[in-house]
Amino acid sequence: MSLAIENARVLLPDGIIETDLLLADGLIQEIGGPFRAERLIDGKGLLLAPALIDIHGDAFERQLMPRPNVFFPTEAALLETDRQLAANGIACAYHALTLSWEPGLRSITHGWDILQTLTKIKTRLTVENRLQLRWETFAFEAVDLMRHALEDDLTPAIAFNDHTSMSMRDRSRPIQERLFEHNPAFKAIDPDDPSFPATQDRHAARAGLSVEDYVALLKNVWTRRPEVPGMIAEVAAMGRARNVPMLSHDDSQRETRDFFRGQGADISEFPMRRDVADAARSAGDSIVFGAPNVVRGGSHIGSPTAADMVEAGLCDVLASDYFYPAMLAAVGKLVQDKRTSLLKAWGLVSSGPAKALRLENRGAILPGFRADLVLVDWPDQATPAVKMTMSAGRIAYHAH
Repeated sequence: MSLAIENARVLLPDGIIETDLLLADGLIQEIGGPFRAERLIDGKGLLLAPALIDIHGDAFERQLMPRPNVFFPTEAALLETDRQLAANGIACAYHALTLSWEPGLRSITHGWDILQTLTKIKTRLTVENRLQLRWETFAFEAVDLMRHALEDDLTPAIAFNDHTSMSMRDRSRPIQERLFEHNPAFKAIDPDDPSFPATQDRHAARAGLSVEDYVALLKNVWTRRPEVPGMIAEVAAMGRARNVPMLSHDDSQRETRDFFRGQGADISEFPMRRDVADAARSAGDSIVFGAPNVVRGGSHIGSPTAADMVEAGLCDVLASDYFYPAMLAAVGKLVQDKRTSLLKAWGLVSSGPAKALRLENRGAILPGFRADLVLVDWPDQATPAVKMTMSAGRIAYHAH
């Protein structure tokens, strides 16, 4: 049916005005009004803006495993995640599905289950749930799954992730200063060092293994290192052939960014140093930081402060990372702290991710664009809150 939203403060690409919108067939039809429509929604006193687009969120893992090694049925977990997205104004989310050589939550087996379940429940979802194939580059076992996902209709992105080398790095060098993982000078710790197992207990717990068994598995996987660059090239070629967005994760050196850009990954996700972000900007790459970093006032691991990067023009996208409410809260904090304008702050969660992810008809309120919209209750000096989320013109969430 046709639907009109009346009297809202509408965030347009060039400013905010009080006006009306007409929606039909899942698209924004007209801006201006007044309109005759089959349904009217009064937006008086509310901000109407493009719905949020989440380029990277792994909070869904909490629904899958609400307590350590306590797994919830995948279908129920993903349906609940979908509802959380809608309630937080997110109309399109790329779930950061880590595909690792580890057993447990991030295993390939679990990845297949999530992929198949999302396909099965697609028509029951209230917003668009996509996948970011967050590939651990030592997990050669994941390539068949990624090939299948690229041929399916879930339209994923690919993120190159190397926590294996990060785990094996020499601890005398800060994580943000580590060399490019495939630089010949990259210095690894001796896994037989008595101090090494203590660094892996958190990863072992997530995988459901004893520390001893986890370290033994890690040592075996580490022997794959000479083959990893070739496997990266193979996966990147698959991504380029499908023209999917590709990202590199936790870049710590310009060399890292240059390498992955050369593979076709033109998105730098959570660069760990300012000079890496500078290099990404100079090359025209999209730069992603975490919205929780903005809300909390800094990175929990000592990487660049996202609000500083926004103010410096070195951030194009804010991702939910591990907490869906952080995206809207980050917009509110950036505006409240006068780090940037409302239009620019909102672009970090709408037009910025739309551009990076090649979503050509989203992220802005314009005629002909997909009607992914959010109505926000945002009194002066208060925290913004979602009143309604629309996905392709359908109401996914409405707090009366």
